[in-house]
Amino acid sequence: MKGVILAIALAASCWAQGTFTNPLLPSGADPWVTQKDGYYYYLNSTGINITIWKTRSIPDLAHATPTVVWTPPPSGAYSHEIWAPELHFLRGKWYLYFAGDERTNQTHRIFALENPSADPTQGTWTFKGKVADPAADKWAIDASVFENRGKLYMIWSGWEGDENGAQNIYIAPMSDPWTIAGPRVLLSRPEYPWEKVGDLQHVPGEPPHVDVNEGPEILAHGDDLFLIYSASGCWTDYYELGMLHAAANADLLNPRSWTKSRKPVFHEAADADTFATGHNGFFKSPDGKQDWIIYHANPGPNQGCGQRRQPRAQQFTWNADGSPNFGIAVPVGIAIPRPSGEALVP
Repeated sequence: MKGVILAIALAASCWAQGTFTNPLLPSGADPWVTQKDGYYYYLNSTGINITIWKTRSIPDLAHATPTVVWTPPPSGAYSHEIWAPELHFLRGKWYLYFAGDERTNQTHRIFALENPSADPTQGTWTFKGKVADPAADKWAIDASVFENRGKLYMIWSGWEGDENGAQNIYIAPMSDPWTIAGPRVLLSRPEYPWEKVGDLQHVPGEPPHVDVNEGPEILAHGDDLFLIYSASGCWTDYYELGMLHAAANADLLNPRSWTKSRKPVFHEAADADTFATGHNGFFKSPDGKQDWIIYHANPGPNQGCGQRRQPRAQQFTWNADGSPNFGIAVPVGIAIPRPSGEALVP
């Protein structure tokens, strides 16, 4: 009881001082945030449905009411293991992308839903079908869609063939928000030691010798595009973020347009109760002046890919060369200034 009273007192103190502390929720893997009309829409993997939290403040996420907007059918190609949903507003409508399977991991594929409502927590979500390269319809998860110079692209994590030996990052053009319009292109495969910890630290129940690149997200800044992705197995403590860079006016379907960082750009901080930092997203402060990263992390070592993963957020800055500087993971319980432009209203 004393612990609960202390937590409430700490939260009240943070509100009074215009700060917050991580984690944002007790659990929530694969966090995603998008913004529209003064609201943040937050999602994470639930495994069983797609749920949206609507809030005017990401630090106030714990007070937001979750709305289940879509539940999969009891059987079929997208009935189980609903992973990493992302919400995008594209060409006047909302789109949800998610990975689902038919009770076996080998059948994981990417699917899309559409909603013309102004508010994605309302209206009707229509199933648009599987989103895949017909010539290479392989295992696929963690889809994200972005628009650059008037063209749509999808990026995702997938297998080269039909066996789980490694997860790579692919890109493909889109003719509309639910249709791949050309062959997939390989952008990144695990190659550095920090991308291969899943291979070195095999755990029971996980496939042996699996190297991982997954969770790709695009971060646009000026004339540059940065593809931030997660590397190494989420079942290890060393799940962390890598980066690819391309000029915004480059041919994004040419692998040579992308340069890969040799070192991770964001990683675990064991002394800060922050392990396995990864699967990130980005958002702006309400006044548009600050850039923020949201990611999940485990509060302790050896906790794997389960329900202990927590969504966390912190501001980041930019280096002199225009690349993002994510800094170090802020320790649990440390007061963080709220995003600029937020009203101090609980």
